[in-house]
Amino acid sequence: MAAFAEGAPCWVDASLPDVEAGKRFYGELFGWTFGPGAGPRYGGYTQAYSLGRNVAALAPKPDGRMPTVWGVYLYTSDAYACAARIRAAGGQMVMDPQPVGPYGTAAMAADPGGAVFGLWQPGTHHGFDAQQEPYTYCWSEVYTRARDAVDVFYSKVFGYVPEDQDDPGSGVEYRVWSPPGSVPGSDTAVLGRTMITDAFPEIMPAHFLLYFAVPDCDQTVATAKRLGGRVTADPFDTPYGRIAVLADNQGAVFGILSEPRAKARPEQGPEQARA
Repeated sequence: MAAFAEGAPCWVDASLPDVEAGKRFYGELFGWTFGPGAGPRYGGYTQAYSLGRNVAALAPKPDGRMPTVWGVYLYTSDAYACAARIRAAGGQMVMDPQPVGPYGTAAMAADPGGAVFGLWQPGTHHGFDAQQEPYTYCWSEVYTRARDAVDVFYSKVFGYVPEDQDDPGSGVEYRVWSPPGSVPGSDTAVLGRTMITDAFPEIMPAHFLLYFAVPDCDQTVATAKRLGGRVTADPFDTPYGRIAVLADNQGAVFGILSEPRAKARPEQGPEQARA
């Protein structure tokens, strides 16, 4: 039996100009330890561990023109069939499915709004050994301007069951998606969707923002700043925990959430908090 539902986030990695600098930053920020790197065949891909469990990876950018970014991979049992569904639903394949040695099959796609995400069909690498715990992955959400097209796209590709959790008072539109066959809601949701409104710069692209759980949001913010990171959204409280958005010492952006609840989502997105 698969450890992840179809379309559930199962892995994250950061594409960085300097992996050694990334190891120093995340090693102190999250207490991660790191493997030796996978060697030239796999581009120096370096696994990150929390308490000895596989939780993320750092990868050197093969081309300096590529973005410095954290990316999320969605589980699929068949990457080739999923790629066909993506094309049929109006998405694009950035990288067609390709085997990664014995570890699995990877692909990169863009939804109709332009947000890029990965696909992962496991081989010997199954994905997260731990999540929803301190210093591990806990949530992802897609920011888009193409609400209707994006909602239809993810429903067709992964069969997500939606629940709208909008906040009329603040004007924030928020939807969570749960796996097929589940009762939709925060307890079952695997992904969120919110809007990039006219309040934000036109150059802001559609994107995924992923979060790591931390015991103390404010303390983690202070540590990140000391290590050369910067704060893009100051800590703020939601019913689901205290949230901030950070950029590491090379510019890769990620969220942190203290007191995380499994598959919970913020009351408002951090971009709204910054507006």
